[in-house]
Amino acid sequence: EADEAAREIAAAARAVEADPVRLAAIEDRLYALRDLARKHRTSVAALASVRDTLGQRRDALDRGEAGLRVLREAAAAAEATYRVLAERLSAERRAAATRLDRAVEAELAPLRLDRARFVTVVEPLPEAEWEASGAERVSFTIATIPGTPPGPLGRIASGGELSRLMLGLKVVLARGGTAVTLVFDEVDRDVGGATATAVGARLKALAAGCQVLVVTHSPQVAACADHHWQVVKTANGGGARTAVVALSAAARREEIARMLSGATITSAARAAATSLLRDRGG
Repeated sequence: EADEAAREIAAAARAVEADPVRLAAIEDRLYALRDLARKHRTSVAALASVRDTLGQRRDALDRGEAGLRVLREAAAAAEATYRVLAERLSAERRAAATRLDRAVEAELAPLRLDRARFVTVVEPLPEAEWEASGAERVSFTIATIPGTPPGPLGRIASGGELSRLMLGLKVVLARGGTAVTLVFDEVDRDVGGATATAVGARLKALAAGCQVLVVTHSPQVAACADHHWQVVKTANGGGARTAVVALSAAARREEIARMLSGATITSAARAAATSLLRDRGG
């Protein structure tokens, strides 16, 4: 077996054509490829991709002015398209602003803001500030005193006015949306008395078209609801727990009486709660 193996090895050796020149050429090419890979900070296998990229850059340089002309034409065409679309968007925004202003102002009177004026400002931007969202800036302003110019909502409106204004705005936007549930967290903040009653009435009217959930500390608002849940937070040695309890008709009256009078519920508070629930249809 050893002799047979030796004969096969000898036959294989005779079949090999020794070519020192070709071997040296292959080794030189391998060294050159490795040098190129180090130069371009890549692997030998990725050199083909590097070659293609460099070829594309060379072709771009060869095209010279012709390539620049093509790019200028493409940029001009893109700018023309942008201007057409931006003008169309601006026209639609101005029309929508007019409709929004009219709709919001119709909501202000029921919220006891009948002297306020809501204005949507569509302000053109300098060409250098144009962006994908259009060529103008849109902002909401309000004037709460007749004869004064409208200003930013946060600077002009008080806390209570801002709460009612946002309610009116959300009511308007809900008409054109697809939301089936609206959640208001203390939308009656900083309002009370007749104004809180107006907010509650508007929320009740809104609930005729969708589900409305309101977090409130106002008895006037709570009395307008169809259902009432009490949120109770308790603390113990292991931490805190929050529970949501659905109230019966009698428990509702007690809770609204507590909201009216505080920790000690009086008979007068219960009578007032009963009157609120009866008058508001809650």
